[in-house]
Amino acid sequence: MQIREMDLKELYEVYEVVKQLRHELSYEDFEDLIYDMRHMDYKMFGLLERGKLISFAGVSIQTNLYHKRHLYIFDFVTDEPSRFLGYGKLMLEFLQDYAKTAMCENLVLSSAFYRNDTHKFYQRNGFSKRSYVFLKSL
Repeated sequence: MQIREMDLKELYEVYEVVKQLRHELSYEDFEDLIYDMRHMDYKMFGLLERGKLISFAGVSIQTNLYHKRHLYIFDFVTDEPSRFLGYGKLMLEFLQDYAKTAMCENLVLSSAFYRNDTHKFYQRNGFSKRSYVFLKSL
């Protein structure tokens, strides 16, 4: 098992896992969005087992007034057949170490309100609910 940064040549492999979370996202839109996010130093990390992508995290180091310097986790998903086997926990531990190395004070993410099992996973791994996310479509 290894955790490493994924590169742009591996986008299709990443998409195959990400689409399990983002069902409505086509590959073409995914690819366009990944290229658009490069300006904010969006990094893609993968946990691989025998060369197969098992868990994926898309992150960026950011700074704002309420979270200060933090690692924002935009995307976090484990391949469905491999869920509940500890891979997500390993990825979060890696991200925490990465954030500490980058002198971040927090790990931050947002999650859909209806994903109760996911929320329990985050809470078991040291996250606490601090805010709500509001969205207004345009």
